[in-house]
Amino acid sequence: MKTFNGLDELELAVGTHLGYSGWHTITQEQIDLFAEATGDHQWIHTDPERAAAGPFGTRVAHGYLTLSLLPSLVSQIYTVEGLRMAVNYGSNKVRFPSPVPAGSRVRAGVELLELTRGPRGAQTVSLVTVDREGWGKPACVAETVALLVA
Repeated sequence: MKTFNGLDELELAVGTHLGYSGWHTITQEQIDLFAEATGDHQWIHTDPERAAAGPFGTRVAHGYLTLSLLPSLVSQIYTVEGLRMAVNYGSNKVRFPSPVPAGSRVRAGVELLELTRGPRGAQTVSLVTVDREGWGKPACVAETVALLVA
């Protein structure tokens, strides 16, 4: 994990890759709980028989489940000391280039694209890529925006 001592140090990292999280296994239980929480019970996520005959050959995680893991995964990569808080401000772009079957292991990598100073802190834009272990194509690519309050 990288630790930045304040916004000045973080600003020096703009344009660099900050590292990778640890691996996280996406379980069928996690997929089922996400389906329950969101009301998205599409068969490719929850129906074992129908999913086995479907395009992926098995049940797969919701794209938004994978996206929802970003705060947890990114928090393993870096931290900024001296902040009052950091707030997820949204995403500029999100894509799900490949499926994530239940039981897959994923990890995130972060590239800090921008840091814009403001009166109370800064806004960052990061490119977060979620890789599936043993798979050549990313599971999720998101340009995320965060507000860092000093």
